[in-house]
Amino acid sequence: MEERYYVVREDMLPEAIVKTIQVKEMLRRGEAATVHEAAERVGLSRSAFYKYKDGVYTQNQLKRETIVTISMDLDHRSGVLSKVLGLVAGLEGNVLTIHQTIPLQGLANVVISVDTSTMGGAMSEFMDALRRQDGVRKASIIGQG
Repeated sequence: MEERYYVVREDMLPEAIVKTIQVKEMLRRGEAATVHEAAERVGLSRSAFYKYKDGVYTQNQLKRETIVTISMDLDHRSGVLSKVLGLVAGLEGNVLTIHQTIPLQGLANVVISVDTSTMGGAMSEFMDALRRQDGVRKASIIGQG
């Protein structure tokens, strides 16, 4: 399923979401040494923090996270990876790393990390273009940072 993001005004969010963001900010600023300490100070259970921590970000945090790691299954044919890299370059992305497995049963798994800070358009549009690329059987985001 495609990841979807929403911008929601803080006063409309459930209390646990707001407190999760507060805990993350306390940890980032060094105001608390542990998740337990920060969660206790804001009145949030650790289980609620761990439930939401990987899916809740402030809007400015999302803007800073520009490195995306993508896993793809590519047909084992000459030029497929080159065309994928050309697509990334054409959209002004910068490929940072490439890891390719040995092809098995006609497919090779390729994992690339891309700096998307200079790319225009939405990440979903980039991923759709990647999935439509000839020879790309599967493509999914496996990490962002």
